[in-house]
Amino acid sequence: MSLLTSTTKVKFLFDENVDKRLERFLKQQGVDVISKPKRLSNGKLAELSKSENLVFVTNDDDFLKFSKEEIFSVVWSRIPQRNIESLLKEFSKLLKEKTKPEDFEGKLIRLKEEGFEISSIS
Repeated sequence: MSLLTSTTKVKFLFDENVDKRLERFLKQQGVDVISKPKRLSNGKLAELSKSENLVFVTNDDDFLKFSKEEIFSVVWSRIPQRNIESLLKEFSKLLKEKTKPEDFEGKLIRLKEEGFEISSIS
């Protein structure tokens, strides 16, 4: 069973620092995931996220500085990459609650081992 319904168009852009096992897991669940294109600066990644309505997934706090005019959405993982079980579990919980692009737009989501926190990007 897919984590997202077939009518959902949420797409994710993964930073290079996110565990590839999460990317593979999500793709197996039918989720659209794009890996960070090579040689793109943080600014260009933010632009790509905004222009294509891609939720940017990263472990890097550098992306917290972008405004909602510059980036579509950020999922900032605070889960250690070595804890893949927790990463898969908490990301799956997020996708069960947030299913549409509008659920992510303009949001900063802090993904933690005990759940997630959502706030607005300033």
